[in-house]
Amino acid sequence: MNTPLEGKAALVTGGSRGIGAATAIRLAQDGADVAFTFHSNETAAAAVVEQIKATGGRALAIQADSADAGAVMAAVEQTAAEFGRFDILVNNAATYVVEPLEELDFAAFDRSVAVNIRAPFAAAKAAVPLMADGGRIISIGTLVNDRVAFPNYTHYATTKTALIGLTKGLARELGPRGITVNLVNPGPTDTELNPADGPYADTIRGFTALGRFAEPSEVAGAVAFLAGPDGRYVTGATLTIDGGFTS
Repeated sequence: MNTPLEGKAALVTGGSRGIGAATAIRLAQDGADVAFTFHSNETAAAAVVEQIKATGGRALAIQADSADAGAVMAAVEQTAAEFGRFDILVNNAATYVVEPLEELDFAAFDRSVAVNIRAPFAAAKAAVPLMADGGRIISIGTLVNDRVAFPNYTHYATTKTALIGLTKGLARELGPRGITVNLVNPGPTDTELNPADGPYADTIRGFTALGRFAEPSEVAGAVAFLAGPDGRYVTGATLTIDGGFTS
């Protein structure tokens, strides 16, 4: 079995479902010990733990609300303590709110800022002192960072686009240590939040060049590339996995 991440330790935030779960499992398949955070669904988290263990790797599920920066930073520290090292951070956890501006309240906006912006910042802040030289930080963005094709995405696009600045700034700052920092922007992906059989799925598919939604494992493959040895010279970059949505 090809295990390019053997001996590495990773943390995926929001890893109990969708792209996060697929990423946690793929990193484990590539040889890493993997921890992941989850908000509340213990059953889903337990299922991901079992899938990681089936690869032969070690798994750790950590209950944490990504709106709580302290909880996110504690998850980083717990991962390092459990596995004895820290090599890969995947900032995946996000909140997805699509509403007209006039209907959006500040409580929802503030939570989105906390989860989509502050949490990745907090996780990176906690991870960098623990991370070996040559480590990896990968954030999961969205295609709306490139193209807002539908109305009512102002709030979501605002918070997720901030990851571009975080990625580029950290890439420059951490380059001397060989730590790469990159952003993956998925397009339509068949998840619980955006199912391929949802009410607007046919319209969304029509915007892609390939005429279909991505599988979560396809996005996870891009993350695995950036986390692995072949991605060591890629930093400050955005990798768009959207089936040609923004082409």
